[in-house]
Amino acid sequence: METERAADAARVAGTRRGRLRVYLGAAPGVGKTYAMLAQGRRAISRGRDVVVGLVETHGRARTAELLTGLEILPRRTVTYRGTTFTELDVDAVLARRPKIVLIDELAHTNVPGSRNHKRWQDIDDILDAGIDVISTVNIQHLESLNDVVEQIAGVPQRETVPDEVVRRADQVELVDMSPEALRRRLAHGNVYPPEKIDAALSNYFREGNLTALRELALLWVAGKVDEQLERYRAEHGIAGTWEARERVVVALTGGPEGDTLVRRAARIAARSQGADLLAVHVTRSDGLAGADPAHLARQRALVESMGGSYRQVVGEDVPGALLDFARGVNATQLVLGASRRGRLARLLSPGVGMTTAARSGSVDVHLITHEHVSKGRLRPPPSRAALTRGRRLAGWALAVAGVPVLAAALVPFRDALTLPSEILLFLLMVVGVALVGGLWPAVTAAVAGFALLNWFFTPPLGTLNVSEPQNLFALVVFVLVAVMVSTVVVLAARRTREAARAGAEAEVLSTLAGHVLRGEAALASLLDRLRETFTLSSVTLLERVGPPGPEHRSVPHCWRIVATSGGPPCSTPDDSDTDVLIDDDLVLAVRGHLLAAEDRRLLEAFAAEAAVALRQERLRQEAEAARPLAEADKMRTALLAAVSHDLRTPLASAKAAVDSLRNTAIDWSPQDRAELLATAGESLAKLDRLVANLLDMSRLQAGVLGLTLQPVALEDVIPRAIDDLGPLADRVRDDIPVELPEITTDPALLERILVNLMSNAVRFTPPGENVLVTASRYGDRVEIRVIDRGPGIAREAHDRVFLPFQRLGDRDNHSGVGLGLALARGLAEAMGGGLTPDETPGGGLTMIVSLPVHHPSITPLSPSPSAAPARADERPEPDPGRSAPETGPAEATAEHPKEGG
Repeated sequence: METERAADAARVAGTRRGRLRVYLGAAPGVGKTYAMLAQGRRAISRGRDVVVGLVETHGRARTAELLTGLEILPRRTVTYRGTTFTELDVDAVLARRPKIVLIDELAHTNVPGSRNHKRWQDIDDILDAGIDVISTVNIQHLESLNDVVEQIAGVPQRETVPDEVVRRADQVELVDMSPEALRRRLAHGNVYPPEKIDAALSNYFREGNLTALRELALLWVAGKVDEQLERYRAEHGIAGTWEARERVVVALTGGPEGDTLVRRAARIAARSQGADLLAVHVTRSDGLAGADPAHLARQRALVESMGGSYRQVVGEDVPGALLDFARGVNATQLVLGASRRGRLARLLSPGVGMTTAARSGSVDVHLITHEHVSKGRLRPPPSRAALTRGRRLAGWALAVAGVPVLAAALVPFRDALTLPSEILLFLLMVVGVALVGGLWPAVTAAVAGFALLNWFFTPPLGTLNVSEPQNLFALVVFVLVAVMVSTVVVLAARRTREAARAGAEAEVLSTLAGHVLRGEAALASLLDRLRETFTLSSVTLLERVGPPGPEHRSVPHCWRIVATSGGPPCSTPDDSDTDVLIDDDLVLAVRGHLLAAEDRRLLEAFAAEAAVALRQERLRQEAEAARPLAEADKMRTALLAAVSHDLRTPLASAKAAVDSLRNTAIDWSPQDRAELLATAGESLAKLDRLVANLLDMSRLQAGVLGLTLQPVALEDVIPRAIDDLGPLADRVRDDIPVELPEITTDPALLERILVNLMSNAVRFTPPGENVLVTASRYGDRVEIRVIDRGPGIAREAHDRVFLPFQRLGDRDNHSGVGLGLALARGLAEAMGGGLTPDETPGGGLTMIVSLPVHHPSITPLSPSPSAAPARADERPEPDPGRSAPETGPAEATAEHPKEGG
């Protein structure tokens, strides 16, 4: 504890975190531990304080030689299931506080009872204390590659380490060795002892296995180096491309030519071994101009089927956004499609492709021709007008009719008005047109107003000539002001619409987030909400059941409907108007109308949440399916732990008695013989009761307990149950009213319940006190009470006492395995009754057996063997207002062990 407090104090004081160095190998025997020890020795030669925390030599002589002369910290001893193990002593390392500690096998799982579950967690604690660590790990122990290694080598790896633990190491060094050299090392006995060499060479250490594992290690380290390179370029602001690795980026516009571009880019990437393929689509901040979401979804699936990845970026300047992305991912080649615009459009503007090529710098740009070149857009882009169509029409009407009407109205007063006054009135009209109809109607009104002012109000009248320069200046200013005001109005309207849309999106996302936070993960409600949000006719979540591939998008038997909302569902992604690819197996397909491109972000958010909801639902189903297995396993574990002594004790007693009787060397007296026979009989009877209880409990849990329900009078059952107690019967007193009605029950099972409860009560009732058995009717039930004067059971333990293998406060292992009350309650519930504990006034415990009254008009039926017992929460609750009998329920204590058998 002192070392932990010291480490915590060091962290609070600002101690730097230690540095982690990992030696990564493709397979055992490549020399990771040897390299780690050699590095430790080099650090010592430079004056560093180095200790060995834990090193496994595996009997390799050359590795053991490097340990000579190094300070080795003692290991911690852990005892588990009777076996002693040694583990890394983290407290000893923290107390010693060296500069560097050598710790082998990063992925090792610690013995239960250790400080942490995994060794990498121990290393984290040491790093937090400011101590540098050098460790080792094999590629097969990385979590992400575990299944791949199992496919290659055929051996599952039970000890794994999260990839992130190794990725965040300050230095990862690959210890590489060719498969031939490693097999030679193995054959020479430098890896395993001689008796294991042949088996290792024939199985795990086959040349093909080692080659595949080596490739995995090299690729993983290359990915780690790639991350370091990107981080270095970002930290140093390096925007240029470093062609350390080929990366091909294909730009997708959402047009039909995208499939051709993706396939061509994939062929370019395939020419370079290990090249990456990335697809990118630039989204304008005000929506996609001409992008078809269905095309993008199909092309995204195509890219991913070819091993590439899909990205989406936002930018107004498409060439700049493409080049920024390409340089950001250190791409070497950029693939674009030739322009679909016509010749006139290309003359007016060079287009995205030519502009990108001119500004590409060190990035190679490929302009790919396709069948849609120069054919123009296949459909007009969606309108991004700031104002509605009705407002624009009203603006045009006001511009065409309002300006002439204003001129006609002012002509009679032109002698009384000055030109500035007339210009201001026309300007007011133009501003009104701008407010109603936007830019172009206002510009039209301004031009018309300029002409009318010049003709009717500017000398010389009746001509378009202007005699005074200041009048011409005033008219020009009028037009400019009108255009600027109109532009401001249009921008304000556009921003208002964008703000309204953003607010609506924020509200939908907020609702979706609330859906997640409140735990409303039901797929049905989520899909209903999506359908209502976009007014769709149907929303369907599809799951792939066939092999992946873009050609299977239209094959119905390759897809399964997981959940749907609305009208007829989509059976394949191609049946939908818009679909979102969630992952390799899930697709969200919607039908009703083609969604605008700017709505796709919300659709993708709903799709991601639908996938989460599906996974949560399946996890819940798996948990529900596993719960009975877990309960059964728990029961088996408890059974094995409990009966180990309780079965052995009566068996041992009976065996000892029988063996003594069979011993002819001893002349037993009749009294001794009778005593031995009685001992054997009692032991076998106890064993018989124990086995019967175990069998009945297993039948109850399996729902196969056979019952024979019939009308029974209590005065017939209770005396027989008391007689079954044998010598204990003298301590039981019954008080059963004769007027009680018959009950519907299985008499044999009821007798077992009562014997169990009465024997249990007698066991804990003090000498001189008797157990009282009484009964009364309450409604349509008869309640049988077994009342004792023992120490009782605490109220909070009333439910726990019915769990199997519970002996609350009992320390006597000879008193049974704790099945009695659990079995008694199970039998009572199986007969439609219940068993509840209550307090005995003055001290003690009262057990209440509640059973239904027999109605002659109803013929009792024997439940089928598979009938499930009644639920515990369906038992009738005792009425707190009902007066108890003289020896009714009372307070109890936890020291009262209530169990039978």
